Formats: sequence, C-alpha cells, structure tokens
Amino acid sequence: MRVLIIEDDRQLAKEMKTGLERQGFTVDIANTGLEGEEKASITDYDAVLLDLNLPDRDGLDILAFLRNSGRNMPVLIVSAREAVKERAAGLDLGADDYIVKPFDFIELTSRIRAVVRRFYGRTSPRITIGGLSVNPAARTAVWENVDIPLSVKEFDILLYLAECYPKVVSSEEIIEHTYNEEFDLFSSVLRVHISNLRKKLQAASGQNLLVTVKGKGYHLWKNSEK
Repeated sequence: MRVLIIEDDRQLAKEMKTGLERQGFTVDIANTGLEGEEKASITDYDAVLLDLNLPDRDGLDILAFLRNSGRNMPVLIVSAREAVKERAAGLDLGADDYIVKPFDFIELTSRIRAVVRRFYGRTSPRITIGGLSVNPAARTAVWENVDIPLSVKEFDILLYLAECYPKVVSSEEIIEHTYNEEFDLFSSVLRVHISNLRKKLQAASGQNLLVTVKGKGYHLWKNSEK
C-alpha cells in the first residue's frame, strides 16, 4: 500500500516513514500543506495521513479541498488537536479516521489497514481468491497449505492485485500503488518482479494464477474459474 504523510515536523515524518516502511508500506512525505495537496491531487494513494497544524494551510482545508475535488482515498487525520469538536469537524468533512498525537505505532498501522480494507469493501483482514490467501498484516501468501516465499515488492504487487480482484490493472496502476515517487518509470524492475511473482505462484499452485492481458495489464485468476 502506498501512503502519503502530510506532516510539517520533519523528524516525526521521517520516523513515521521508517516505521511504515518496516511494515511493508510504500511512503511519500510532504512537509507543507501545498505540497501535500499537490501530491494527493495527482496520485491515487491508498491512504493519506494528514496533520492539521501545518505552516501554510490548515489540514481541514486540505481535507475539504480533496473531497470537493473528488479525491476519495482514505484520509486519516493524525493531529495533536484532541478536542471533540476538532475530531467531529474532521470526520464530518470526510476523514475516515482521527488519531490523536502522541499515538501508538501499532494502532496507527492497524487503523491504516482497517480504513483501506473498508475502502475496498472487505470485512476480513485476509483476502481469499480460490485457493490463494493473502494476509496484509502478516505479509504472507499461502496457496492452500503451501507458503509462498515472496520478496517485499513481490508481496506488494500481489496484495494490490488481490485488492483489485477481479479487475485487470495496468502497469501504471501497479507502479502508482506499490512504488514511491522516486521510482524510474523507464526501469524494467516491474517486469522482473511480475515475472518472479508469476513463477512463484505457479510453483506453489501448479497453475498460472497471474494472467497477462495484452495491452491492458494483469489480473489474478481464481482456480475454480473455467
């Protein structure tokens, strides 16, 4: 999952980025409201972590701008403002959750996963597609009773494909959701990761679970489909 942190405290933003990346998230940072607004306007983040006390813009104004412009990605307010009226205002403007600083990092990651899960219309923490089970929290993939050993990026790609199932997703969409803003769009890295992921899924299942749709992208194949 790709997350945007809009936070003017550079040290805190860096610590949040490091912690989230250790949990498998892909993270971008914006240290001003304007920068965050611009990034959230052009990239389909899986979640945005939004501080309210920014030097140039109030976070509630950024939230209102995003919602009024049709940006519907989950937004979690992470703020020192703890008054009930502040939390109510944020939620009424379209925030999906409100976390008061200082926060417990384990709770933060669980809340991110929960709002993303709701965004994709899921109630279970695991995603099951035929004999394939993907666990975002544990970052594990299993075919029936067989563990599938995946690299960090291979799992990220599989998770995004599973979240979108049965939709066909393009290379551009995979890049946008699984790599950060420093990714080289002309790199062949994605094709290598897709190839390795396909081989590992096939080795575990004996089937081609990762299908290429020429000119469109990729999708997962459910083993019960005919």
